[in-house]
Amino acid sequence: MLVEKNVPLQPFNSFGIVAKALTLVRVSSEVDIAAVLQDAALRAAPKFILGGGSNIVLTGDVKSLVLKVEIMGKRLVSETAKAWIVEAGAGENWHELVTWALQNGYPGLENLALIPGTVGASPVQNIGAYGVELQDRFDSLDAVDLTSGQSFTLNAAQCAFGYRDSVFKHSSMAHSAVHGSDAQGFGLAGKALITRVRFSLPKPWKPVLGYADIDKKMLQSRIDAPDALQIYEWICDIRRAKLPDPKVIGNAGSFFKNPTVSPEQCTDIIQREPKIVHYHLADGSVKLAAGWLIDACGWKGKSVGNASVYDKQALVLVNRGGASNPVTGGEVMTLAKAIQTSVYERFGILLEPEPVVV
Repeated sequence: MLVEKNVPLQPFNSFGIVAKALTLVRVSSEVDIAAVLQDAALRAAPKFILGGGSNIVLTGDVKSLVLKVEIMGKRLVSETAKAWIVEAGAGENWHELVTWALQNGYPGLENLALIPGTVGASPVQNIGAYGVELQDRFDSLDAVDLTSGQSFTLNAAQCAFGYRDSVFKHSSMAHSAVHGSDAQGFGLAGKALITRVRFSLPKPWKPVLGYADIDKKMLQSRIDAPDALQIYEWICDIRRAKLPDPKVIGNAGSFFKNPTVSPEQCTDIIQREPKIVHYHLADGSVKLAAGWLIDACGWKGKSVGNASVYDKQALVLVNRGGASNPVTGGEVMTLAKAIQTSVYERFGILLEPEPVVV
């Protein structure tokens, strides 16, 4: 185990914000976690788990012990008549796993192509896109308790998945308050480190379609029964057209969650704003497109310092200053709060940020 001090975090967060980790340990196996817990000072320190850094806004130097997850490996664990079970180390790049699975004949993750970040972060955020959420393809995960050093395995129910949510995003008390005091009432934020994730990719494979962007691709290409690779290629094209590449323009992907409202609230908003983009969900509620709300308030292309609303997609905030004159976490949050205020004043809806603010 190598303990590094004052490590620059600019290369390790997709926004390209300048900040330091006062103490950082790279975790490439469970052995490294055990070594951290055997050191009295490191064991007692609050922990911050860093994956791909694609879903964080750093507002200053990180004083917690940064555990940078670099556990690698991809394999087919088992195959049944109903599914392929594929496992990946938490440090693997998410998009590379999706590509590898497809190339090896294990389809099912193609709708989640090009989502930035690591495999270990995917269940924390319950990532989703184009009609598929991680929970739809999840089998189980392995993690290590950062207090006891014990390894444990969680199934989908134990992860308490919600929209961009899981047990890993809640502290114990907050989670108990939200979920009552049932077995799910324990939060694991900062208390556990995910080491490996297994995915259940269903057989026979069926395409998940029904999004306007995908329908448009089907019409243009005249392919009405696309295979998994075709869908993967379409989704990569769609995402590249809409979203800036973090290597070129720093960003943390979609900055706000799409809010859900009751049918009554939706009807009320439609009467005032007939063009509002909305989707009816299975539970009767209605999901609104946060990007549409932000755009309607005139934010596209607007800036606060070096934080800017991306001109092609209002849901994305970007680092306009590049690596040489980078945005600060304070500028990003000032812009985010101004957007929240104007959307709330116009629509009565409070947008919730997706990234973790550190």
